[in-house]
Amino acid sequence: MKKKYSTWKQYKKCKYLFLMFIPVILYFVIFCYVPMYGVIISFQDYYPRLGITGSEWVGFKHFEKLFTGRYFFPVLRNTLIISIGKLLFGFPAPIILCLLLNEVRSLKFKKVVQTISYLPHFISWVVLASIVQTILSPSSGVVNYIIQLLGGEPIFFMGSSDWFRKVIVGSSIWRDTGWQTVVFMAAILSIDPQLYEAADLDGAGRFQKMIYVTLPCIAPTIIIMFIMATGNVIQDDFDQIYNMLNAKVMDVGDVIGTYTYRMGIEKMNFSYATAVGLFKNVVSLILVTFTNAFSRKLSGSSLW
Repeated sequence: MKKKYSTWKQYKKCKYLFLMFIPVILYFVIFCYVPMYGVIISFQDYYPRLGITGSEWVGFKHFEKLFTGRYFFPVLRNTLIISIGKLLFGFPAPIILCLLLNEVRSLKFKKVVQTISYLPHFISWVVLASIVQTILSPSSGVVNYIIQLLGGEPIFFMGSSDWFRKVIVGSSIWRDTGWQTVVFMAAILSIDPQLYEAADLDGAGRFQKMIYVTLPCIAPTIIIMFIMATGNVIQDDFDQIYNMLNAKVMDVGDVIGTYTYRMGIEKMNFSYATAVGLFKNVVSLILVTFTNAFSRKLSGSSLW
């Protein structure tokens, strides 16, 4: 009884904090949980005029079409290549930037760098795609101007199958690296200063403190972020690729997101598009679950 009273007392004491959770809970209920009901149409021949209850049940028909179709596996390959590229080069980038910023002694300079690196995250991909295309333009872009000054030939980056994926990965790193440092910087700020003092007494230099003090202390945070990142390997950044994709690079740039858009919105094949989306989500769940279990066994750190 005492424990129950104590718990109620805690709720009462923090009631305004709990009230702040209500908009978040409503958001997830309305936009995440309620739409899950629509997954049913991936097992139907859905027609809007018939609705979910009136459409014919066809079982795994659309999944069979998905796995036997000639377009899906090239699209899946493109998605994996781009996403793995982002994971390999994009995941370490904020960690490296955060470690470097932590060594900066000038607080003013550090704030300027952080502000500049954060800004791209708050710009939509519609605008950023235009900026990237302008910078890389073969006729008036800054990059090609420098290439020509050095004696090279202009490169049509956005229309080249060799360069398009690199541009996608690079622009993604540019946009998100600064913002992602927030989590790692918070982890660094929570490190006990006495650990650095002990390292100083042992004669450790700045690089040694970074390797033997900072990195081990933020390792659990890095592992958690990596587990979450693995779930995005199959979840392409639709906004980015849709705004940069063009007919010349469809063979290397068409991903699951753009494929789903064409099938669901342009061709109005809602059931098939939903089946593709369900496939993506199931694979993401499997990847996160497997990575989480592996991490828990190997390092003891996990999401659950």
